[in-house]
Amino acid sequence: EATPGRNDPCSCGSGKKYKKCCGANA
Repeated sequence: EATPGRNDPCSCGSGKKYKKCCGANA
């Protein structure tokens, strides 16, 4: 599974940017 870029929409479907969502503690 490809990881979205930090500024791309998060793949979890929240509509937030990845860095503000699932990427926050990566």
